[in-house]
Amino acid sequence: MSRDLRKYMKDTNVRLVVGAILLLLVVGDGLIWLIYGFGGAMMGLLCILGAFVPIGLILLLLALSDWIVKRANRD
Repeated sequence: MSRDLRKYMKDTNVRLVVGAILLLLVVGDGLIWLIYGFGGAMMGLLCILGAFVPIGLILLLLALSDWIVKRANRD
């Protein structure tokens, strides 16, 4: 058993994010489907995916800036 706490933290954070997204999609959109039907569920899915676009862009910009800083600091 490895005692690398950084890897454990990274793995835990990934699992939490994936679990939250699955919970949002399955439970949230599933309840919309039960209450409003197929059309409402598709509109809910479209809104959820639309909300992930700015979040993804922000994460992409942060990763890009991290990559640029790491390349610039190679001494």
